[in-house]
Amino acid sequence: MLKKAFTIALFFFGSVLTGYGQSKPVNESAANDDSKIIQFYPNPATTVINFDFQHDYNNSYSLLVFNFMGKKVFETKNALSRTSLYLESFYRGIYIFQLRDKNGAILESGKFQVIK
Repeated sequence: MLKKAFTIALFFFGSVLTGYGQSKPVNESAANDDSKIIQFYPNPATTVINFDFQHDYNNSYSLLVFNFMGKKVFETKNALSRTSLYLESFYRGIYIFQLRDKNGAILESGKFQVIK
């Protein structure tokens, strides 16, 4: 009985570890996807991150930024075609952005890293 429990635990623990170790290869065409509405740079960022609309710009869009805990840390309604977000009040970590239309539907989202 103990051997069977050990085998099951080892299988479970091993599958959890191998799941974290796997990564997908970077697809070059996905990194330069022309279907993106917004481009953001630099990533990782230290003092400022810029959001530029690539096409389909509409001044009724809202740009929201959330910390990794889900707390909204920035929002701008009627986003400009280029929005710069200064990061002096941001902590080091991962942040999520969402581009939303006037009805609140998410058009695009992504993540960026702040390093200080």
